[in-house]
Order: sequence, then structure tokens, then C-alpha cells
Amino acid sequence: MVIEAGLNEVGYDIPARLGDRLEDVQTPALIVDLDAFERNCERMRAYVQDMGVRLRAHAKTHKSADIARYQMAKGGACGICCQKVSEAEALARAGIRDILIANEVTDPAKIDRLARLGLKARIIVCVDDISVVSTLSDAAGRHGSTIEALVEIDCGARRCGVRDSEQAVTIAQAIESAAHLKFAGLQAYFGSAQHIVDPSERRTAIGTAIDLARETVVRLREVGLECSIVGGAGTGSYNIEGRSGIYNELQCGSYIFMDAHYGRVVDDDGSVVGRFENALFVLTSVMSHPSADRAVCDAGLKAHSIDSGLPVVFERPDLSFIGASDEHGVIRDPHGTLKLNERLKLVPGHCDPTCNLYDWYVGVRNGRVEALWPVTARGKLY
Repeated sequence: MVIEAGLNEVGYDIPARLGDRLEDVQTPALIVDLDAFERNCERMRAYVQDMGVRLRAHAKTHKSADIARYQMAKGGACGICCQKVSEAEALARAGIRDILIANEVTDPAKIDRLARLGLKARIIVCVDDISVVSTLSDAAGRHGSTIEALVEIDCGARRCGVRDSEQAVTIAQAIESAAHLKFAGLQAYFGSAQHIVDPSERRTAIGTAIDLARETVVRLREVGLECSIVGGAGTGSYNIEGRSGIYNELQCGSYIFMDAHYGRVVDDDGSVVGRFENALFVLTSVMSHPSADRAVCDAGLKAHSIDSGLPVVFERPDLSFIGASDEHGVIRDPHGTLKLNERLKLVPGHCDPTCNLYDWYVGVRNGRVEALWPVTARGKLY
């Protein structure tokens, strides 16, 4: 969705107009370098094609129907993942028709919404408790839909998921027997392992997930159940699960944007994992220079998430972002080079929660605004 210039004159509060120079974008703003974004999408498309697996791109990173459509049309994605029913509803309203809620849904009201959504799109959900199976099936029956289900196994993250293959088989059999459900396979995602910086340690951690997934697939096959989906992996380990011979659907998300934390996750040759590029930035302006070596910008805690560390000033090794309060970011400027209203690009520490803070992506190419994309599912947490 490209928003035509001038709409902010008739009620749209947008940070830029098409054709604006980067220097004229209102700050703080969420900026996408369109060339880097497209290269990242093409890299992942080529990787999954070479490995012979599918990409189910994780929309929790961007929460944007426009980006999801691009990933499916040009980025090699067979569908998308999200985390919450409300995210799935927002993306389905925007035309996305193949959605995995890569999470458990147990509240009856949410399950009812999920079943209604199954009339508009292919809906897949994760299950790790057998008591939920009948609630899911009954809701789908009321609405005349079918819900597909993955049994989630705990691969080491100690989050959701059953702990052994026997539990997984019991739940899978219950799903397969339910009138309005379809057993679709396994969810085997080891999220925290994506962020292990050292490649050898990361392979060891992911190896435990692969072993458990393999054991579970074998046990399911022994009782006559085949997994059309064995899903997991992410930006940090896409190539490990992708070449395992077990996983056939990867759930990568951050690769399209990258962030300061992922900039420290490396491959064996020391390069950034996948050679993905920084494509997402918080554009900020210098609003004060109260001392010779300290400047203040307009991007504080409300402009980016710092749960994975402070942002990095892009392509300015002479500067460092050293602290933030609600509306202010403090930048060490040892040489006193920054000027009032000077624009800087910050690489956020963690891209996913940063994106959820904004209404718009400002797509930029060659220093000009080329696209404005709404953050479709912003705030969709329920």
C-alpha cells in the first residue's frame, strides 16, 4: 500500500510525503532502506530454494500487510506466521490467506475468533495441551471451518511445548481424531538459540532441537501420522535447521530488517549471519548540544526498544548512543561534530518491539521517500 502524497492534509497523520527528501521526514520515524530490504528478501528466497525447504515468514517482526504481501509475492514465502489472534485478523482483513499463529491459543473467546477466521484464510495454530483440542474442534464446528494444528515441542527454550515425543504423539492423535481439526505437524522452534553469537555454540544448541524433532517425527510415523509441516528456525539459525533433513518450513522474521543485536550474531567466517544487511532505522534529529561532547536527539525510550541493548548510530563510528529517557536520546559526540536538526539513522537494538511503536514505515530509496506502509497490526496483542 503506497499512500499518495497529500493525504496528511485530509486527516492522515503521516511523517512524510512521497518524494520528500530524507532530510524532510518528520522525526522520530521508522525508515526502511528499500534497496537493502529487497536484497535481504532475495537472499532468503535464494537460501530456502537452495535448501529445498519452505519459508513461512514471521510477521511479528514487521506487523505489516504490505511487507507480508511482498514476502509472498517476491520473497519466496509460502505464508506467514504471527503470534496473536488479533494479528492474524488484521492480516487476513488485508488479504493474507495462509497464516500460522505460532503460539498457543487457549482462551475460549480467542478460539471462537480463530474459528471464524478460518472461513477467510487457512489457519494453523500450535497446541501443547490436550484439553484445548476439543475446544478448538467445537468452535470450528460451530462456524463451519477447519483449523489445522501443530503440536509444539519444547526444544530447549523452556517456554511453551511438550517435553517428550510420547506427549506429542498423544496430542497429535487427539487432533487427528477431532471432527473439525486437521493434524498438520510439529512446531519445533528454539527461539533463544537464534541469538547465540558464537556459531559453534549455536549449532550445538540447535542440534538438540533437531534431535527432538527427528525423534518425534519418527514416533508419529510409527502410529500412522505424517507431518506435512515441521516448522521452526529463525534468522539466527535458518541454515542449520534448513539443512537438517527434518525441518521443511522455516519461520524467519528479522532477516528483512536486522538490528544491532543480530549484527553481533555471526557465521563461521565472522560475517553477519546470512550476510543480511541493516534495512531498518529510527531516523532521529539532534535537538540539543548542551556540552562539547554530548548531544541529545529526539528518539528516546518511546522511539525504540532497548531490551536487547542500546541502538547503534549507523555508519558513524565516531558517535555512540549512551542513554535514553522517554523522549530523549543521549549521544556521545567526542569531537563536537553534530549540529542542531542534523538527521541520524539509529539501528535499533531489537527490531520487532521497535516496529510495534510506530504507525508507519517510511520506505526510502536514493534519499527520497518512495513508499509509506502502515503498521497494519500495531498494538494487536490479544
